[in-house]
Amino acid sequence: MARRGGSADLPLHGGHVPPWLSSRMARLGAVISEAIVHHYGRDELLRRLAHPFWFQSFGAVMGMDWHSSGITTSVIGALKRGLAPLSGELGLHVCGGRGKQSRRTPQELVAIGERVGLDGAGLARTSRLVAKVDSAAVQDGFSLYLHGFIVADDGQWVVIQQGMNEESRQARRYHWSSEGLTDFVEAPHAAIEGRCQGNIVNLTDIRARASRGAQLDLLRDLGPERIVREIAAIDGRDATAPAQAELPHLALPGHHDVRPAGVMLRRLHGTLAAAAECGPIDFPELLLVPGVGARTVRSLAMVAEVVHGAPCRFADPARFSLAHGGKDRHPYPVPIKVYDQTIAVMKAAVSNARLGNEERLGAIRRLDAEARRLEAHATGPSFPALLAEERRRSHDYGGRSVFGWEPPCGEAADAA
Repeated sequence: MARRGGSADLPLHGGHVPPWLSSRMARLGAVISEAIVHHYGRDELLRRLAHPFWFQSFGAVMGMDWHSSGITTSVIGALKRGLAPLSGELGLHVCGGRGKQSRRTPQELVAIGERVGLDGAGLARTSRLVAKVDSAAVQDGFSLYLHGFIVADDGQWVVIQQGMNEESRQARRYHWSSEGLTDFVEAPHAAIEGRCQGNIVNLTDIRARASRGAQLDLLRDLGPERIVREIAAIDGRDATAPAQAELPHLALPGHHDVRPAGVMLRRLHGTLAAAAECGPIDFPELLLVPGVGARTVRSLAMVAEVVHGAPCRFADPARFSLAHGGKDRHPYPVPIKVYDQTIAVMKAAVSNARLGNEERLGAIRRLDAEARRLEAHATGPSFPALLAEERRRSHDYGGRSVFGWEPPCGEAADAA
């Protein structure tokens, strides 16, 4: 049976993803997906997408705002663009998106079904049903505005959709997976992201089975007009009703800056140590791509964790923003030169692996293993010192944000 995997607060943020970042997100998202499929198979990529903590970390490592609701829109969009040319090879198709794109999901699924031999009409019905469950059966104050449907050639799928509560300025993300799903209306979610905000009406809870049956009986026996009168006569709530079970949740705060409390420093030091001590010495294959140095290897170590890490590794998605920064300058501007080298190394590694040469892709895997081995005893700079150094070098790394290119350190100080 599919289960809920957790929850998280997602502050609503305005703005847009600039083209210089969205194009890179599409390329990096695609090559990370290719690496996961190569190592672990297509089903594992779908499982990762259905895991809310991994999904948030995936967006953060691509330079998107690490904590905002915009990660959902940007990651779905990046995968839709980046995986489209690879759909024949990987057998994966990304449909839907935000607003008007979400409403086109059924038509997209029918077209894919005709192209690859799936029951497109059945997938379209699934899309509508999943959206209806999270908008009607789960009445939690969040109105759906995004619906992403990722389907494989064998019919397995993942749905990621998001709702908005304008009053609280929060978003809630719902994750569904077809794996093990036997019932659309009884505990169907892989995860629902969002802080518990009091009692909600969740008719998909397993304890609501009697309520669902009673509603059908009422509709049959009384009719809608009688039901309306009965509801109007009800005053108060049954105090003996069992409380909703609380899910573990990742609380993503409203502040933009990345703070030490949001990062597991031990794991960060392990990544830094693996990049600084082991990268240039033990993984020369990574350095054969021109321009790749220790700073790129550090980003590669975080990308490697997104590819190879176990679910428990993603409880602090803010840490993954330290790979390529953020478009809003938090934790620091996106280092374009480093980002492009990360993409180049990953693409070369995946391309060589397709031809039977696993050395570069294997080196990235070993880099992740080294980081985990070293984190037990590694030490390193304090978190503020790390951010200060990254910001000081931002111009050298091609630092860029929605505010423009970063000037040299001295000029930035003069301007301030």
